[in-house]
Amino acid sequence: MSTTTAVPRAPRSATAAVLRTEARLFTREPGALFWVMIAPTVLLTILGLIPSFREAVPELGGRRTIDVYVPVAVLFALIMSGLNAMPPVLAGYRERGILRRMSTTPVRPGALLTAQLVLHAVAALVSSCLVIGVGRVAFGVALPENLVGYGLALLLAVAGGLALGGAVCAVSRTQKIATALGSVVFFPTMFTAGVWVPVQAMPDTLQRIVQFTPYGAASRALDAAASGGWPAGAALAVMAVWTVLLTGASVRWFRWQ
Repeated sequence: MSTTTAVPRAPRSATAAVLRTEARLFTREPGALFWVMIAPTVLLTILGLIPSFREAVPELGGRRTIDVYVPVAVLFALIMSGLNAMPPVLAGYRERGILRRMSTTPVRPGALLTAQLVLHAVAALVSSCLVIGVGRVAFGVALPENLVGYGLALLLAVAGGLALGGAVCAVSRTQKIATALGSVVFFPTMFTAGVWVPVQAMPDTLQRIVQFTPYGAASRALDAAASGGWPAGAALAVMAVWTVLLTGASVRWFRWQ
């Protein structure tokens, strides 16, 4: 007869200590701080300083280009946090054997993974709030009219971004591979989020294709909520499905060593 030994969970105090340590390490990384916390607002500011972007555009339903770029800059923050900042850190911990060594201590490696997810989720949300605030103060962009719908779409987008980052980390054996693979995935996600061309300005056929991607659906949902409507159920469903699929892939392929 075989017996199963339960794996002890890390004490809450230990998990909180790991989170505080990871937060301190994050604040000591100027590159991560810039790209996650500052770059999205810088992008919005540069675009807002273009005179034509502050004029109403008939193709956008009378809205200004800068108005539709606020949700885009928010998604840019999520991309940088979940896709570019998190995977190299976790892959580096695994490559250096830190996760393996933690498995022999009361602080399980899962505590470090949880800390990284929480840290980058909070960083993405803070950066998003900064983008929305600067858009309002500097360029007169209206605050989201449907706060509940906007918050729901934002949380789903954050979850999807972290799941995508987790999947990149899961299939990357080393930190260098995680960085390279993150860069490969980075450009398609930037396009589907509307960084170069807002989704609303894309040809109809391309819009329909893009809206089946995680960030294309997120862009549609955030834009609808910002305008006062409720995010389309199809957009929310697309984000939820991608989050589930990518989370499943992360769990299936992730290795602690």
